[in-house]
Amino acid sequence: MTIRAGGNVLVPCYPSGVIYDLLECLYQFIDSANLGSTPFYFISPVANSSLEFSQIFAEWLCHNKQSKVYLPEPPFPHAELIQTNKLKHYPSIHGDFSSEFRQPCVVFTGHPSLRFGDVVHFMELWGRSSLNTIIFTEPDFSYLDALAPYQPLAMKCVYCPIDTRLNFHQVSKLLKEIQPLHVVCPEQYTQPPPSQSHRSDLMLELSAPPVPYRRCSVLSLPFRRRYERIHLLPELARSLLPSEVKPGVSVATVSGVLHSKDNKHTLQSVPKPPPAAPTKKRKRVVEEPPEVLAPKPLLSGVVPLDGFLATLHKHGISEVKVEETADGHILHLQAEDALIQLEADATHIVCDNNEPMRTTLRDLVLRFLQKL
Repeated sequence: MTIRAGGNVLVPCYPSGVIYDLLECLYQFIDSANLGSTPFYFISPVANSSLEFSQIFAEWLCHNKQSKVYLPEPPFPHAELIQTNKLKHYPSIHGDFSSEFRQPCVVFTGHPSLRFGDVVHFMELWGRSSLNTIIFTEPDFSYLDALAPYQPLAMKCVYCPIDTRLNFHQVSKLLKEIQPLHVVCPEQYTQPPPSQSHRSDLMLELSAPPVPYRRCSVLSLPFRRRYERIHLLPELARSLLPSEVKPGVSVATVSGVLHSKDNKHTLQSVPKPPPAAPTKKRKRVVEEPPEVLAPKPLLSGVVPLDGFLATLHKHGISEVKVEETADGHILHLQAEDALIQLEADATHIVCDNNEPMRTTLRDLVLRFLQKL
């Protein structure tokens, strides 16, 4: 009725999302009313990018539209509307829009709150005429509060909220279909409403009891993962030098910076400090970046008892008393007043006030171990 009477339609909306369906549905309706020559204008700094990306990202579309992405046919009809000049998009109301703008028309622009954006210009331009109509589709804003600064207002107002969120029954049906192992939900959905204690149908009934939460609560989720997947950058991977510890198994030490974001972990090379630029000015005391020290080599292998005793004997250490323990063996070097504890994952040398002897024993132990 507004277009037929010579008026304009203003749709305050976001530059992505529901607008793709609005363009499709409104044009089909106007075309069926024999008003197909009415121009559509989409005004936003990201209008062009939004329309183009909507045609290639198919993972969020329904099955019918997804199938069109892989055919020589766009999933949304606005591509055809642009080619036939029935839909035009502009970054702002300045520039080409001023010279190509004609009425009556349908304008899609933001912001839905009517507080900023190009929609403010159209409210001041069309608000005094009863021929024009504004259509609110965003449920997050009260249309009465949005229109308050523009009163008195002559243009007609239509409130048609399009809420794309799932309701309780849709979520309950979806959870029963996919049967997740763990569900975290607000506490209100694990018990009937206080005023309707008999309404058990308003509770989430799942095979695995959901984990409830309330405001500012701390949850302990039942996830038990021993390992995390970490991606190595190619430059860091090329610097690794694997050493074979046993047939078919190689190990390499790595030093890097762990970057974690969105539950994805990436190991990057340690950045090198930039060289200080030479200057003739008077030197100032500046805080230097911390020096990155090379990590100590890791040791791999097992010290065999018989082989180690033979090595000690070759180096003149023959008075050795061996004591077997639950974790390994303890060697008492009686003449040297020293003790060596050999375990599966550690070796301890106790030699008080005799550093040369401790160093000699350490070197003998290292002969049986491999440095990584």
